[in-house]
Amino acid sequence: MITIRPVDPADFDAVAHLTVDTYVGGGFVAESSNYVARLRDTAARADQAEVVVAEMNGEVVGSVTIAEPGSPFADVASTGELEFRMLAVSPDSRGKGAGSALVRHVLDAAYDRGLHAVVISTEPEMVDARRIYDRYDFTPAPDRNWEPVPGMSLTVLVREIA
Repeated sequence: MITIRPVDPADFDAVAHLTVDTYVGGGFVAESSNYVARLRDTAARADQAEVVVAEMNGEVVGSVTIAEPGSPFADVASTGELEFRMLAVSPDSRGKGAGSALVRHVLDAAYDRGLHAVVISTEPEMVDARRIYDRYDFTPAPDRNWEPVPGMSLTVLVREIA
């Protein structure tokens, strides 16, 4: 069974390791990138955004950061949207529903807050995550694609909330 819950300070190291491993180990972010420090700093994310974890059998196996528009961790969210980033699931837990449960949690949070959409920036190479986004009917918003640093193109996906 997968439990989704708010991150606890006792989880910060596990979430940091999991997130860095997903992004650096997955080849999405260079180990020498300044972004690695941001991925690792779970305490700052929890202070400036909402971080939730997926837990299976008492172990943190996934996490995601949820940001309101205008907050330090919202890069593309506009008024009425909720943004999520840094979705990470341990390699051993992939395919077991943790990533889907985290995305479903974000969609439910947006609905509960009366928002009209959820947005995410992603890389085309993030194939496993893209399968989840496709399953939840996220659609490309090409006019919102952007580059956080030159040469790193991010695709913005949007999921409208009914």
